[in-house]
Formats: sequence, C-alpha cells, structure tokens
Amino acid sequence: MPEHLPMNEQQQLQQHHRELSILNHIAQALNREVDLDRALQVVLGLVAELFGLRTGWVFLVHPETGNTYLAATHNLPPGLAHEPERMAGGCYCLDTYLAGDLEGAANVNIITCSRLKKLMAGTDGLRFHASIPLYAQETRLGVLNVASTDWRKLSADDLRLLYTVGDMLSIAIARAHLFARSTQLGAVEERNRLAREIHDTLAQGLSAIALQLETADALLERADRQDAALQQVQRCVQKALQMARHNLEEARRSVLDLRAAPLQGRTLAQAIAHLIQESALGPEVDCDFVLVGDDRPLPVHLEVGLYRMAQEALNNIQRHAGACHVRLTLTLTPASVSLAIEDNGQGFDPAEIPEGRFGLVGLNERARLLGGELRLESSPGEGTAITVCVPLPAR
Repeated sequence: MPEHLPMNEQQQLQQHHRELSILNHIAQALNREVDLDRALQVVLGLVAELFGLRTGWVFLVHPETGNTYLAATHNLPPGLAHEPERMAGGCYCLDTYLAGDLEGAANVNIITCSRLKKLMAGTDGLRFHASIPLYAQETRLGVLNVASTDWRKLSADDLRLLYTVGDMLSIAIARAHLFARSTQLGAVEERNRLAREIHDTLAQGLSAIALQLETADALLERADRQDAALQQVQRCVQKALQMARHNLEEARRSVLDLRAAPLQGRTLAQAIAHLIQESALGPEVDCDFVLVGDDRPLPVHLEVGLYRMAQEALNNIQRHAGACHVRLTLTLTPASVSLAIEDNGQGFDPAEIPEGRFGLVGLNERARLLGGELRLESSPGEGTAITVCVPLPAR
C-alpha cells in the first residue's frame, strides 16, 4: 500500500480490502458446496471466523408449506446445543421476521434472544444476536442470526457487511430451491414414463399369464380327480395363479403411485398424516400419527422412500393384521429420522414369515436402499411393530 496516502485513506483501503476478502471467501464457499445445508454450515463457520463472532444459526422457510425450521448451526452455547428442542418452534426474531418488521440494513437488528433468555445457565455469556432477514425479492427465505458477547467490536461497516453476506446467502438459497423444483419436475416426468412402461409391458404380461393359468386350472378341474399327480399339478397352478394376481395388483398400484407425486408439496409429516386419512383401513380401525421433533424438509429420496414405506406398511396391516388400532410415529432429530408403525393385530413369528407377506421383503429392501436399518418385532397374538431408522447427512 502506498505510504504517501493519508492515514484515513489507508484505513479505507484496508477496510475495502478486508470486505472484499470476506465476500470472496464466502462466494467461493457457496459456489463450492452443492448441498444447501452443507453450504449454510460452511458459511456460518466462515462468518464467525471472519467477523470474530461466537456463534450463529440459520432458520429457513419451507418453500411449499411456509413453516420455519432450523437449517444450520455453528457452535451453539451448551444450553441450546445440548437441548435441541429449545431451537424448535417460534421465537421473538422469527415472529418479528414473519410479521415483516425485520427489514433493511438501515435498522441494525440487534435483538435480545428469547431462547437464550429462557436459559438459567449454559449461555456462554450470550444475550443478544444480530438478525439478518433473507429474501428473494418479496419471497421470505429465512433469518441469519449471529451472536457475540461484545457487539462493540463490530463496526457499522461490519454490520452493513453482514447484510451483504445475507444477500449472498439469499441468492444461494433461492438457487437451491429452483434446482430442487426443476429436479422434482424431472422426477415427475420420469415417474410418468415408468408408469406407462409398467402398464404397457409388465401389467399386460401378468394379465396374460393369469389368464393362461386360469384356463389351465379350469381344465385340471375337469380332469381325473383320482390322479395324485394331476392334483399336485393343480395345486402348483393355483399357487402360481395366486402369485400372478398378487403381482398384477402390485404392478397396477405402482402405476397409480408413479403417476401421482408422492408428497405433492407437503412435508413428510404432512404427507403421512394425509395418507392415514385416505387409507383403506376402514372406520373400525383407529389410526393415529405422532410427530416427534420439529417438522422440516428432508432429502427428497428419504422423504419419498419413507412415505412409500408408510404406504406399504398400511397396506400390509389392511391385508393381514386384523388390527383395530394403528400408530405411526415419525421422529426427527439432527442426526437421524425414524418411522415406527405399530398395530395390535394378530401378529406372527418373525422367524417364520407367513406365506404371502411379500410387503415385508419390500420394506426391508427399501430401508437398505435408504442406508437405514429396519427392525421388526412381532409375536402371535401380540401385534407387530416395524421401525426404520435412517441417519441424516452431517450438517
């Protein structure tokens, strides 16, 4: 830097260089990370490091439901980190943001944190945080919160720069939403293509096989009933006919499932609640749904996979269980998601899977494909409990 410049100009150049360096670091991080949650996590760490802040967290607004959820955190104080439920639900900054009163860089939004205020200990000396609203034009995206024990270390230029960081985050979030939407539309087109293919090939082929087996069964019915070999052949034909009919039913249901987007803009919790309302269990079956944790979006393949498992489990219960009470419990934690389906039906011995329980094999395969684990508990006369637990990507 030229030494002949006046001191104030040198300071201004140093400040501009610092600002450009910060923005460059953050831009590189946002461009490097494809996953939105991971990008937010990395940027929070950079913001804390570059501005000398203690902690930070981001709430996002779900683009379909409008619900807010905790998307990323960095170095939360113990009172919040050790009790994740304290970060769920509304708070003063979110309420202010959703009311439209958390606007503009002209007003520095240094807010008393209502979550920290409720803690008796474990705050690490933190009481306030700066709240930066995140928007894409008029669309609400979320809130970036950063906290420090000494706000006097942050200049007016630093606070203004935080809003610029917020603008960069907003662009990255809006871009991720657009990418997710385009991916979803592409998946719908692919589902429709697969549905047509299943209908035109597999379903029609199974229908032809079933028709031939029905003809063979009718001919065997008129054959010599004293012939033991023919009786054995007829039993095999009837078994094959049963399997063909079952697989034809599954193929037709797959066509219907593929042609309809599984979640239709809902969160997984909302989709499962709607599935229960629309299920064919009948009015004599009491079916309820419990959500444990803060409702939030999950990776699309997990949402669809777990929804399909809930769908398959309810179908199994309707066909085989003879239950009068069913409960589905969806548990969301920062590290995992689990879905439990329990019924008080007739149960069975898991060591001897009953004939015709093709759905149990499918459930186990779906859990494996999701990278999770399926646990089955049942005994005759004691009902059945199926739990699938899937780890979530680290934030």
